[in-house]
Parts: sequence; C-alpha cells; structure tokens
Amino acid sequence: MNAMKNRVQLIGNVGNDPEVRTLESGTKLAHLTIATNERYTNDKGEKVEQTEWHRVTAWGKTADIIERFVTRGKEVAIQGKLTHRSYDDKNGEKKYITEVVVNEILLLGN
Repeated sequence: MNAMKNRVQLIGNVGNDPEVRTLESGTKLAHLTIATNERYTNDKGEKVEQTEWHRVTAWGKTADIIERFVTRGKEVAIQGKLTHRSYDDKNGEKKYITEVVVNEILLLGN
C-alpha cells in the first residue's frame, strides 16, 4: 500500500513544446503542460467538455526523452508524484505552484 501514496497518473496532450535546459551539473530539467479532457452530460442534458491543465516537471533521463520526442499536441501518459512549492516573485509576492514530478513517461499515438 505504501507504493500507492502520492501517485499521479495522467493521459493527455502536451500544451506547448517542452522547455528543456541543462543545469551546470549536467542534469536535464524539462517543464511542460498536459491537458486532460473530461466529457459528460450535465443535469440539464447538455454535453459538457472540461479541460484541466497540469504543470509537469521531469529530470534526468526522462527530461532527455521529453526533449527528443515530445512536442506540442503529442499524446502522453505520465506517472509521478504531486508536489507543492512556493517562491517570491520580482514584486515580493509569494506564489504557489502545484506540479507533477514525472517518474515515467509513455509516448502514445503516432
């Protein structure tokens, strides 16, 4: 049961081309967004489509795979963990970020 704690699995489409950079240590870091869509019929009988956007971060070999093979619109499946962090912006305001840190990625579609 311990392996199921803080586990996120998403299947969706990449919103923009990933931003990948190499740190001074040589480790790669990738940032991207993934859109997941849900379709349902509401209580009025209307068909509704709802899109959720997810911030995603990947490190190391996973970031390298993303840099080489992932582009805007690509359908991917990811598995990782949910993390929260904060920082102070240039105006001194505290900003909060929730993101998925990827452990595994599976490239879907063509």
